[in-house]
Amino acid sequence: MLYGAIEAGGTKFVCAVGNKEYKTLDKISIETTNPEETLEQVIYFFNKYKAEISSIGIGSFGPIDSDINSDKY
Repeated sequence: MLYGAIEAGGTKFVCAVGNKEYKTLDKISIETTNPEETLEQVIYFFNKYKAEISSIGIGSFGPIDSDINSDKY
């Protein structure tokens, strides 16, 4: 069982995969451009592990839902 992590920042996204012993198995830094390009690279990274990842945590320095009218903004 593996776990994913995303640090979503204004200049870069850091994505990582680790195991239950807290060992980082893979990590990538992605330059933040526009949502479509950035998330495409995030999805590509995690797709390599999709059969093994049980969950992904996200740390964000801003709203994840960009719709200011959303209850989740």
